[in-house]
Amino acid sequence: MAPPLVSAAVGALLAAALLGDAFDRRSVAVVVAAALLPGLDAAASLVVPGATNALFHAVWVPLFAGGLLYWDTTHRAESALRARGGRRAVRVAWVALASLVVAGIGSALFAGEGAVLLYPFEEARYAVRGRLAYSTQEGVVQTFVALGADGPGLLPLESVDAATAEPVDSWINPDGRPGIDPGVDRRFYFVENGWQLVVVAAAAATLAVRFRGRGGDAATDGGVFR
Repeated sequence: MAPPLVSAAVGALLAAALLGDAFDRRSVAVVVAAALLPGLDAAASLVVPGATNALFHAVWVPLFAGGLLYWDTTHRAESALRARGGRRAVRVAWVALASLVVAGIGSALFAGEGAVLLYPFEEARYAVRGRLAYSTQEGVVQTFVALGADGPGLLPLESVDAATAEPVDSWINPDGRPGIDPGVDRRFYFVENGWQLVVVAAAAATLAVRFRGRGGDAATDGGVFR
């Protein structure tokens, strides 16, 4: 799984890009927290076998949250979220959902050990790996999605290992299996390679510029969304 700092940095970049007039410290904190939420399944793996990159990385949480948010904001006579926090709260909620999917789940799916998208109905861990290129002889070539590809999973993506048989390790649970070993070496990685450092630095610089341009929390009124 990607280091929490990297997921938070991607969430911060999404906040800076998508929040618009709703951008302030509180809304950024909400969006970044959403990016970190899927990583909590690493703690659950201390009790639940194979929970890392599975329990909160499955598609069900964003599907349920997105469906509920869509129903509340478009089909109800009076949106509870809009009544409580106005249009700003609705925007923050949608951006937080995007952060959950892109920064939280996507960091494992696209740049990590993969995510068990259909957990608990299947344990296949999916990873989006491949290339997109243009060849003068073959035209556009992509290897990310292969319809009809063989593999243990249901989706047309590369299947790598299984949640319980090959658990993902983390700093909370170094071997990925249930139980706590006080004597095991735990290492919390801030970044693991150069591109992750670039993402973190870009997020820090972007937030600094955005906050300076808006004067910190100028977009809030007493800490309440307008």
